[in-house]
Amino acid sequence: MRNPILFVFMFLFLSFRTSHGAELELLLSFKASINDPFHFLSNWDSSVTFCQWNGVSCQNSSHVNAIELSAKNFSGKISSSIFHLPYVETINLSSNQLSGEIPGDVFSSSSLRYLNVSNNNFTGPIPSGSLSRLEILDLSNNMLSGNIPQEIGFFSSLKVLDLGGNVLVGNIPRSISNITSLQFLTLASNQLVGPIPSELSQLRSLKWIYLGYNNLSGEIPREIGALTSLNHLDLVYNNLTGKIPSSLGNLSNLQYLFLYQNKLMGSIPKSIFGLKKLVSLDLSDNYLSGEIPEQVIQLQNLQILHLFSNNFTGRIPRALASLPRLQVLQLWSNQLSGEIPSNLGKQNNLTVLDLSTNFLTGKIPETLCDSSSLFKLILFSNSLEGEIPKSVSNCKSLRRVRLQNNRLSGELSTEFTKLPLVYFLDISGNDLSGKIEGQNWNMASLQMLNLAGNKFSGNLPNSFGSDKLENLDLSENGFSGTIPGSFGSLPELMELKLSKNQLSGEIPEELSSCKKLVSLDLSHNQLSGRIPASLCGMPVLGQLDLSENQLSGEIPQNLGRVESLVQVNISHNHFHGSLPSTGAFLAINASAVAGNYLCGGDSSSSLPPCKGNKNRTWWFVVVCFLAALTMLGLAAFVIAFIRGRKILELKRVENEDGICEVLFFNSKVAKSLTIDEIMSSTKEENLISRGKKGISSYRLRPLATDMQFVVKKIIDVNSVTSSFWSDISEFGKLRHPNIIKLSGVCRSEKASYLVYECIEGKNLSEVLRNLSWERRRKIAIGIAKALRFLHGHCSSSIIVGDMSPEKVIIDGKDEPRLSLSLPECTDSKSFISSAYVAPETKETKDITEKGDIYGFGLILIELLTGKSPADAEFGVHQSIVEWARYCYSDCHLDMWIDPIVRAHASINQNEMVETMNLALQCTAGDPTARPCASDVSKTLESYFRISPCGVSGFKFSSPV
Repeated sequence: MRNPILFVFMFLFLSFRTSHGAELELLLSFKASINDPFHFLSNWDSSVTFCQWNGVSCQNSSHVNAIELSAKNFSGKISSSIFHLPYVETINLSSNQLSGEIPGDVFSSSSLRYLNVSNNNFTGPIPSGSLSRLEILDLSNNMLSGNIPQEIGFFSSLKVLDLGGNVLVGNIPRSISNITSLQFLTLASNQLVGPIPSELSQLRSLKWIYLGYNNLSGEIPREIGALTSLNHLDLVYNNLTGKIPSSLGNLSNLQYLFLYQNKLMGSIPKSIFGLKKLVSLDLSDNYLSGEIPEQVIQLQNLQILHLFSNNFTGRIPRALASLPRLQVLQLWSNQLSGEIPSNLGKQNNLTVLDLSTNFLTGKIPETLCDSSSLFKLILFSNSLEGEIPKSVSNCKSLRRVRLQNNRLSGELSTEFTKLPLVYFLDISGNDLSGKIEGQNWNMASLQMLNLAGNKFSGNLPNSFGSDKLENLDLSENGFSGTIPGSFGSLPELMELKLSKNQLSGEIPEELSSCKKLVSLDLSHNQLSGRIPASLCGMPVLGQLDLSENQLSGEIPQNLGRVESLVQVNISHNHFHGSLPSTGAFLAINASAVAGNYLCGGDSSSSLPPCKGNKNRTWWFVVVCFLAALTMLGLAAFVIAFIRGRKILELKRVENEDGICEVLFFNSKVAKSLTIDEIMSSTKEENLISRGKKGISSYRLRPLATDMQFVVKKIIDVNSVTSSFWSDISEFGKLRHPNIIKLSGVCRSEKASYLVYECIEGKNLSEVLRNLSWERRRKIAIGIAKALRFLHGHCSSSIIVGDMSPEKVIIDGKDEPRLSLSLPECTDSKSFISSAYVAPETKETKDITEKGDIYGFGLILIELLTGKSPADAEFGVHQSIVEWARYCYSDCHLDMWIDPIVRAHASINQNEMVETMNLALQCTAGDPTARPCASDVSKTLESYFRISPCGVSGFKFSSPV
C-alpha cells in the first residue's frame, strides 16, 4: 500500500459502516417485535439516520448511546436485539405493556449502565448474568417469578436495585452483600420468606432499604445498625417478631422508619429517640407495649408519628406538644389514659389528629387548632368531658370531625354550626344539650351529620346550610315540635333518622321530594295523622320505620307497590283497614304490624282476615237494590282487585311437566308472561350461556310485551333446598337501580326457572379497558350503593359472595347493575377458587359481608390500575393487593395508574390517591379492619365531591 494513512482511513471507514449497519439492524429488529399503537416509532426508517429517531440518542458520536421509550403504550414480546447494541449505556422501556419473559441475554451489552423495564407485564424468572458497569437495574412492577438469582451479587457496580412489585419467592440471597456500592435496595411486594440477612450490614453505602409486603420472618437483625448512611428503612407488612433492636439508634442519618404491620413486641427502644433527623416514624399495627417515653422530645424534625393499633399504656407524652414540625399524630386503638396534653397543637403544625378508641379523660385542649391547618380531628370512643372548645368551633380548616361516644356536655356554639369545610360531623353519644334551631346553621360542605344520643331539645332547624346533606341522624334526643317540611328540599338526602324524640304533628308531604332517600326512621315519637300517599312515589325508598307513634287511618295500598321498599315497621300506631298484600308487605313480620287494628296479610303476619263491615254491607245492599248495574260494576271491580292481589301470590298450575309452582314479583310481568313461554324459551337458539351445575341462561321475548327477560334454568332439582321459596322471596323483593331484578320463578319436578330482567350491556371485565376515569368512578359509586343496600337495607343482609367484574353489567347509560345468584346457582368449587373471594372465605368456606368488601376493594384496584387479580399471571390472588400497597406507599401516581386513565389530562390525582387508600382498607387481611358497605359508599362519594386536603403517600386515619 503506497499510502499508509489512506489505508488506516479506509479501515476505520469500513469498520464504522459495518458497526453502523449492525446497530441499524438491531434497532429495526426490535421495532418489528413490538406493537406500537400510537406509531411513536414511525420515523424508525433507514431513510433517516437512527441518531434522529424518536427515543434514540447518540450524544457526540454516531453510535447509539441511549434508548428512552418509557410510557409509549408498547405491547408484545420484545426482541433481545436492543440489548446487543455495543455502545448503549441507557435502556428505558418502563411503563409499557410489554409481556413474555425478559430475554435471557438482556445483560449482553458490556457498556450498559442503566436498565429500566419496570411497570410492564413481564413474566418468568429474572435472567442470570452480570454486568460490571451496570449501575441501575429496575425490574419492578412486573410479574416476574422464581427466586432472586444468586448471581445478583456479581453486579459489582450496582447502585440501585429495584425488584419490587413482582411475585418472587424464596429467601433474600446473601450474595447481595457483595454489591458494596449499592445505595438503594427495593425487594418489596413479593412473596419472599425467611429472615432478613444480617449480611446486609456489609453494604455501608445503603441509603434506602425497602423490604415491605413480603412474608419475611424472624427478628430484625441488630447488624442493620451498622448502616450509618441509611436514610429510609421500610420493613412493613411482614411477619417480623421479637423486639425492635436498640442498634437502630445508631442510624444517625435515618429520616423514615416504617415497621408497621408486623408482630413486633416490647417497648420502643429509647435509642430510637436519638434519631434527630427522623421525619416520619410508623410503628403501627404491632404488639408493642409500655409507655411512650418523654424522650420523644428529641425528635425535633418529626412530622408524622403513627403508633396506632398497639398495646401502649400510660399517658400521652407532654413532649409531643413541643415538636415544632409535627403534622400528623395517630395514636388510636391503644390503651392510653389520662388527659390529652394541654398545649398540644400550640407549637405544632397539626393537620391530622386521631386519638380515638383509648381511655382518655379530661377536656379537649383549646390549642389543637392553633396551626389553623387541622383538617381531621378524631377523638371518638374515649371518656372526654367538658364543652367543645371555642377554638375548635372557630377552626375553619376542619373537614372531618368525629367526637362521638365521649362525655362531652354543654351547648353548641354559634361558630361551631358555621364551619365552612366540614363534610363529616359526628358528635353522637355524648351529653350535649340545648336548642339547635336558633343557631342559623351554615355548613355549606356538610354531607353527614350525626347528633344522635344527646340531650338536645326544642324544635328542629329548618336548614343546616347545606344542600349536599346525605345522612342526617338526630335520633335519641328530646326534640319536639313538628318535622320541618324544608327537609324535603335536601336533594342528596339518603338517610333520615329522627327516632326516639318527642316530635308531633303530621309527616310532611314534602319529604317525598327527597328522591334519593333510602332510609326513613321516624319511630318512637308522637306523630299523628295519616301516612302521606306521596311517599308511594319515592323511587329508592328501601327502609321505612314509623313504629311507636300516634299515626292513624289506612295504609296507602300503593305503598306495597314501591318496588324498592324491602323493610317496613308500622307497629304500635292506630292504623286500621287492610294491609297491602304486595311488595314489602307480602311476608311482613308480625312484630312489624302489631299494636294496630289491621287485617289481611299472609299467615306469617298473624293478622285476622278482613271481614265485611256491617255498615258497609247495609249500604252495599241498598245500592244493589237501587241499581243492578252499579252492583255488577262493583263486583267486577272487586274481582279485578282480588286478581291483582293474587298476582304476587304463589300459584300452582298443571302442565306437561306435572305440577308447576309459580311466583311473580311484578304485576306487569305476571300479566304479560305465561308459564309456557318461560319453559319454551329454553331452546338452543335462545341460549346465552351454559354454566356449571346444570344451569343455563336463555333469552326470552314474550309476544304480549316488548320487555325482554333472561331465564336461568336449573336442571339439578336436588340442589334446590327446602328454603327455596323463602330465599326467593328475599331476592324477589330487592328493588334498587344498581341491582338486576328477579321478576319471577317457576319450579316443577323436572327443573326450576328463574326469570330476570334483561339488561342490554356487557360485563365490567369486557369494557373496563376502554373507560375513562369519569365513567369508572361512576361505576364504583353505583356498585358501592348496591352493596350498601344489600348489606344494610334488606330485611336480612344479602351477601354477593363472588364480588367480581363478571357480576357487574354496564348498561347503555354507564350504570352498573349487580347480578345476584341464589346459593343453588353457585358452583362452590369455582366460587372458592375465584380471585375475588376473600382469603378467609377460601379457608372457612363461609361467605360474609366483609368478604364482599374485599371483592369490592379488588374491583377498585382494577378500576384504578387496569390490572386484574383474576389474571393467572399474578399467581396467588393476593399479589395484586401487595403490589397495590407497594405502589401506594412508594411510587408516583404515574407508575401505577392505568395508562388509559392517565391519557386524560382532566383526572383528579387526589381522587386517585384517596380511592386507592380506600381500596387498600377494603382489602385488609384482617376482616375486622375492613370498613362496612355504608362507610365505603359514603367515603367514596365524599372523595368525588370534596377535594381532599393533605393527600400524601402516608396512611390516613382509621377506616371507620
